[in-house]
Amino acid sequence: MRAGDRGAVVGDFHDAHFRGSSSEAWMHARGDKRVMRTRGPDGAIADFPVDWVIGGKRMQDDVTLFADGRWQVLPIYYQVTQKKWVDYTESKQGRLEPDHPFYWTNFRRMANRECLDCHVTGLDVRFDRATRHWSTQFVEAGVACEDCHGPGARHSDTTAAADIFSPKKASKELALDACAQCHGPRNPLFPLLDADHRFRPGQRYDDFYDPVVVLIGGKMSGDFFADGRPRVSSFEYQAMLQSACYRKGGATCLSCHTAPHEEHGKDELRHAGDESCRGCHAAVFAAGQAHTHHKTAAAQSCIACHMPKVVSGVLDKFADHSIDVPVPANRARHDVPDACATCHAGADGDAKVWPVPLKRGDRRRRLADAFDYKTAERSEEALVAVLGDGDEAPTLRGAAALLLAQRFPQRAGAIVPLLEARSSILRAKACEALAAARARPAGDKLFARSQDDPALPVRQAAALALAALGDDRAEEPLVRLARDPASAHLMQPHFALGRLYARRGDFASARRELTEVARLTPYFADALLMLADVTARLGDLDAARTWVDDALGLDAHYAPALALRDKLRASAQ
Repeated sequence: MRAGDRGAVVGDFHDAHFRGSSSEAWMHARGDKRVMRTRGPDGAIADFPVDWVIGGKRMQDDVTLFADGRWQVLPIYYQVTQKKWVDYTESKQGRLEPDHPFYWTNFRRMANRECLDCHVTGLDVRFDRATRHWSTQFVEAGVACEDCHGPGARHSDTTAAADIFSPKKASKELALDACAQCHGPRNPLFPLLDADHRFRPGQRYDDFYDPVVVLIGGKMSGDFFADGRPRVSSFEYQAMLQSACYRKGGATCLSCHTAPHEEHGKDELRHAGDESCRGCHAAVFAAGQAHTHHKTAAAQSCIACHMPKVVSGVLDKFADHSIDVPVPANRARHDVPDACATCHAGADGDAKVWPVPLKRGDRRRRLADAFDYKTAERSEEALVAVLGDGDEAPTLRGAAALLLAQRFPQRAGAIVPLLEARSSILRAKACEALAAARARPAGDKLFARSQDDPALPVRQAAALALAALGDDRAEEPLVRLARDPASAHLMQPHFALGRLYARRGDFASARRELTEVARLTPYFADALLMLADVTARLGDLDAARTWVDDALGLDAHYAPALALRDKLRASAQ
């Protein structure tokens, strides 16, 4: 990330023009500044300066600063590799009007919450509720030493290797975790604005993040193929966790890629092309055509077959980091692309394309049969098989548990054993799934997890599951999480308690918990509206209207906030 001066901006601002189905922009140069002319928050055409830029190798996002301190990503991106402008969000979300959550002026496109965490060093974002102003500070623009090596103050004093984290010397889990913090969309455990509880390299990723895998917000994500592989770029972590290279071979990002400060070749690889594979797969190299079953030189490539460029990155295609075998049957049954089709256009996916049956192909067929929403009514046994496979990636087993709970809640008994899984993410997903399945008989086991699980994310997930099931024991672990200094900055226990107290009619206690939620996550519009409602019930209509205004400050077109505003206005007359 760099300041948006003439030397940093790579997009065409020489009176360029872009028009999409809902977006339109004109790009102009004004001295050393670059300006994008487009529709603003109210839909009217206005000029917005490019104050900062993110990226520049393959694509570049332009960022403008609003008067209230929000950094908003302008609607049109520049695709550097193809030298053209594109509205990537519109291409994914469809037509974008000002009332759409992903319209560029709305909160979902606020860079100092959504983007800067991975694009600056030492981010510190704060919100002043009295002035409704956001302030953003960071140690350095862009990725610097501490992003990969952790806090360096002690190391700078001692220069001792033991006083700094080194991904090269770390375990495979911690080495991958250092990269995963940015190379895989995730839901943070602690609020993003909580600088005191931010992940640091050398810590366990699972203690801070829940990676987005197959589902997001309980719904199928369009960012994944039907067999669970990511279909869009930036999900390299989720893909790598699925690969046999990681699960069985212990490979990490640094097995193939260089560190930023090392000499490197194309795509930051240590060795050109397939040479990255030779160190672990010498026997396969020696087998040659006996392994590839092809004669052409291009078909001898490890990467072409096992990491095909089927992952979408705006207008470019990138390598698939799940590093697996082609499964033509999944293309025919589930519309999942594979390496075969990149060379054999129109191939029908039958046995002629790949004559040798492979057990690894069976795995991908089972995953697609389990996950594909188009065949959901026939997915029960495949889902049970995936979540019961101890060799499968925990993230995929967790996704299977959630889908089984949604589609076949009567099979919730198959989820219960996952509460004892070694993976903390899998235990947490089991808690979520049991809540989704309304599996009240699992209450005893969930309560036990809420008490003594060694992982904080699991204790929280278990407590939230108890609350979702209406279990009377939920309050005690939620209160403990909300009051313990080690977990008091978690937002969800406070929110769950606020809802619990509101249902009881204890609006004073609900207001206390929801006020804490608003302090921790001032961008959580639904909590702001619930707080406005309980505040109104306590008779403080002026304060209630202020909370509604805060929600509308995030999104002026948010329908629930507009409805509550009108209701409060009517009650005041």
